[in-house]
Amino acid sequence: MIGQGLVDTFHRKINYLRISITDRCNLRCLYCMPEEGVPLLGHESILSFEEILRVARVAIAMGITKVRITGGEPLVRKGLTSLIEELAALEGLRDISLTTNGVLLEKMAEELKRAGLKRLNISLDTLKADVYQRITRCGDIKRVLAGIEKARDVGFSPLKVNMVPMKGVNDGEILDFVAFAQDKDVEVRFIEFMPSREDEWRREAIIDSVDIIKTISSAYELTPLAAGEDAGPCKLFEIKGGGRCGVISPMSEHFCDTCNRLRLTADGKLRGCLFSEKERDLRSILRDEKCTDEAIAEVLRGAVHAKPEGHKYDESEDSSKNGGFKMSRVGG
Repeated sequence: MIGQGLVDTFHRKINYLRISITDRCNLRCLYCMPEEGVPLLGHESILSFEEILRVARVAIAMGITKVRITGGEPLVRKGLTSLIEELAALEGLRDISLTTNGVLLEKMAEELKRAGLKRLNISLDTLKADVYQRITRCGDIKRVLAGIEKARDVGFSPLKVNMVPMKGVNDGEILDFVAFAQDKDVEVRFIEFMPSREDEWRREAIIDSVDIIKTISSAYELTPLAAGEDAGPCKLFEIKGGGRCGVISPMSEHFCDTCNRLRLTADGKLRGCLFSEKERDLRSILRDEKCTDEAIAEVLRGAVHAKPEGHKYDESEDSSKNGGFKMSRVGG
């Protein structure tokens, strides 16, 4: 029956679906893709909003209560707010969130809020214009900062900023981001760098979350906070004097034992793990004229059943090759 809950073979309850709606992006971040970009999927290869909604309806009937929209950069896809409106109207969906690079956020924040988006994460790895150019290879940091202000003004709270510290790139800005959290009333989350391309970045760029906390604690008094329902794998801290920050440790202290998520790629593949090459093809099922909700449910069950106990990133001789994923397609 479709209504049965999603529980994997390691007794983890799966209630969170991350949906990549596009592989396109208006930046060329050096840790995500080469400067010239990556081969893009054809229009016909990308799931339509109708197909995404159908998957979401079945997934919600099976126990999914949280959806996050990702990309690529989700704000570049036309009609996004209509998708959010329809998702927000689905009975049983408790939370809908979105991750963006913030470039288009200033002009879209109000309509996203009005459409029913509940939470927003902005990826921003530096507060310096020259470093932003180096990391993104294009773009204007002023637009992102204006987008953060606008999102806060229209009522997104807590507004979360994701920062990936990298040795030799932006590791000197950790304390700047803590000050930013206090000044702008945002929650900054420091995420350990996850190498995904074999030819440019490797493990030496990673800054361990323990070292991140040591750096922050050298200048600020931190008080650990109990994990809230929406905290996920983030370890949160209250900053004395105001503000909150957190760390997410996918490399040094992975959270596989509590993983509650599935990922739907832009081209309709279901993944149980970001680092696993195992995928289930939903697109071909959806485009079969005889497709039933039960057939979709069966693919969801299969993806959940295939979830590994933990990721094998560290077991590869060259960990940057492990999983073979493109972040622009999978959505992080």
